[in-house]
Amino acid sequence: MSRDRPLRDGLATSVVERSTVGADAALDWDGMASLPDGEFLMGSEDRLAYPDDGEGPVRRVRVSSFRIELFAVTNADFTRFVDDSGYVTEAERFGWSLVFAGLLPDDLQPEHGVGRAPWWRQIQGADWRHPEGPGSSIDDRKDHPVVHVTWNDARAFATGVGKRLPTEAEWEYAARAGLEGQAYPWGPELEPGGEHRMNVWQGSFPRHNTRADGYHGTCPVDAFPPSHYGLYNMTGNTWEWCADWFSRTFQARDRRTNPRGPQAGTHKVVRGGSYLSHASYCRRYRVSARSALTPDTSSGDVGFRCAAS
Repeated sequence: MSRDRPLRDGLATSVVERSTVGADAALDWDGMASLPDGEFLMGSEDRLAYPDDGEGPVRRVRVSSFRIELFAVTNADFTRFVDDSGYVTEAERFGWSLVFAGLLPDDLQPEHGVGRAPWWRQIQGADWRHPEGPGSSIDDRKDHPVVHVTWNDARAFATGVGKRLPTEAEWEYAARAGLEGQAYPWGPELEPGGEHRMNVWQGSFPRHNTRADGYHGTCPVDAFPPSHYGLYNMTGNTWEWCADWFSRTFQARDRRTNPRGPQAGTHKVVRGGSYLSHASYCRRYRVSARSALTPDTSSGDVGFRCAAS
């Protein structure tokens, strides 16, 4: 499959111009960083961790060298994939997807929320091309992460472009960017020196977002400074699908070299938090935090980035 990559190439060039990729990570072709074999402390048991999510115990893990994309997959990337392959996402086939109520116009507000998260609305006609439902578009969001893609959609894209989804261990190894025991890709503080480093919720969730970081919904994939590894937005903006099935306890007995989740399950791992994450209810915008969604879940705050061996 041919793949024209003007936007992705332009973003990769901007990384070289605006930042220095760490000495232990090299800029690779196609907007990817090459990470070497390495060990790191995976997980967290500190005061910010969610024990019920299976963040702990902290354990030393080794991963083999791999490549990971500097950016989440964009709307432009996904458009080219669909144009080349004719792929139809699950949300398009289902006819609906989940949209955050605060992004919807007043005339498109279903009466009831979804499950235990009343800020989500099931919107007919919402999909990756129409993030807030009929009448919305991605015309001015080509460089934003694609959303309303299920795990199955993400895997189809990755396979179609000759890549794969990262394992959960690879994702965390990349997100930590060589910093051991820190909460964020840049260190221990959420806003060092008062500077916003990622796109998350400010204010009172879910009613009032001050947009102090400059964004209400998603932001461009190259917004905010990159990590020491040259990776952008590993935390905040959108959740990112990982290859692994989710378990709250499996990692405690899993192997320590290239660990993976269980061989089967009901939910897939998502990492990194999103623009809706807020300390009052979901401080999962940390590098050790984890959550889980069924592989057919489609919503406006979940995207992905690809990896390769």
